[in-house]
Amino acid sequence: MPAPGKNKARTTPPVIAARLSEHVTLEGQADGNVVARFEGFAQGLGKFSAPALKCLGELRTGLPLASFSRGRAADKEINLLVQRLARSGLLEFRLGPARGGQDHVVIEPQIADYWPQISKIGNTDTIALSRFACLRRRGKEMVLESPRAAALFRIADPRIAAVLAALSQPQKISRYRKERGFPGLELLGLLLDCQILFKLREGDSDGLRPSEGDPNLVLWDFHDLLFHTHSTEGRQANPLGGLYSYSDLMAPLPAVRSPWPGRAIDLNSVAAASAPSPFAALLDERHSIRDFDDQHPITLAELATLLQTAARVRAKWTAPSDMGEEGPEVSYASRPYPSGGAAYELELYLAVDKCEGLARGFYHYDADRHALTPIEVSPQDLDAQLSDAEFAIGASGLPQVLIVVAARFGRVSWKYSSVAYSLILKDVGVLTQTLYLAATDMRLGGCAIGTNNIDRFARMTGLEFFVEGPVGQFALGRGIPPGPDDPEFG
Repeated sequence: MPAPGKNKARTTPPVIAARLSEHVTLEGQADGNVVARFEGFAQGLGKFSAPALKCLGELRTGLPLASFSRGRAADKEINLLVQRLARSGLLEFRLGPARGGQDHVVIEPQIADYWPQISKIGNTDTIALSRFACLRRRGKEMVLESPRAAALFRIADPRIAAVLAALSQPQKISRYRKERGFPGLELLGLLLDCQILFKLREGDSDGLRPSEGDPNLVLWDFHDLLFHTHSTEGRQANPLGGLYSYSDLMAPLPAVRSPWPGRAIDLNSVAAASAPSPFAALLDERHSIRDFDDQHPITLAELATLLQTAARVRAKWTAPSDMGEEGPEVSYASRPYPSGGAAYELELYLAVDKCEGLARGFYHYDADRHALTPIEVSPQDLDAQLSDAEFAIGASGLPQVLIVVAARFGRVSWKYSSVAYSLILKDVGVLTQTLYLAATDMRLGGCAIGTNNIDRFARMTGLEFFVEGPVGQFALGRGIPPGPDDPEFG
């Protein structure tokens, strides 16, 4: 990569080097064990030889990836160590001069198995920035990212960002590389591998929405896909969950809003004096149950009843769209909960730990046939799905059944623009309340869960994360009521 602002012949190309993230330190112990320490945690990485331990310090400044392939025993050990660090999200990669000097770009992995790959680009290729690419300020840095990308790129020199901005228009490489400050084929290849750039196919002249390969992406607006990936686990490395990030900046807001000024109309004096209806009593009884009685797990019959009550298809029909005479016929279905535009895009997948009459495993609920279809997944993924839910709700054990609510995104975005993803989340809310009420009515316990891992779900189902992916979860089982001294949340 030439220095920005110059376009001279290059003698030494930039190299990609692996280095520890800033918040990580490595400790080589006397017995050869290596421990990574970060944010109060310690993680063992295995036992290594003395020559390999001598290289640990170089991981602070950066070890060129090419140095791992020299075939020496110590290099193979370092390669193993670096791979383990990468899988744990403890590495970043620098692109820059081989010997010191300023970083050109720093690559931050966003998924655990990311490894830098330089896609090949030829002079006859035409490339453009993805419409999902986003260049933004983060603290004092500029970062280039995309919800489709497995890594984000910290741009160390703003002049690199300026020359990349030219790719908002498709550029043929033979012409683009003559531009002042050409960023180099190495960086372009890395961005292409991360789908921040894409190659235009023959016949694609403008590089607009239909040109980016997968037709399912046509249905996504930029902000919706960004929101989906950045509010879930699996495809971004930002901290997630109850971290109290702003507790040192401001006090928490009160649980109940202060009254508006003016004369209030007291509704207690005009409320009906009759006993509450069964529905009102059910609403009053509903609360979150986080712990379950594994000596008496939920039964298959109870699970079937709950799913029939809350999520079955009640009717199906087709009707003309409201696009006018030119519009196509659209199929519709009715289920027990409301859905924006009658889209009913939500699908239920069940991670089952304990259910009398049903084997442990992963299932799809066919709401039309009212049936469960087993899906073969790895035991490790099933365990992780259940244990993450246990951690998320602070339970003392796994949920007996974890209902993963997924969305067929295109079912909503085919019609709605700008509000598609927000409509899906509203649908998740009303389905969650329906599951709560059905579980309460059956004397079962349930608890909504606010996190998902979209990358693991894609691995378990074989579905692309932007085609169908998780948007909510609900832990279910025979609940253990909270004790008198237990706080009640939700």
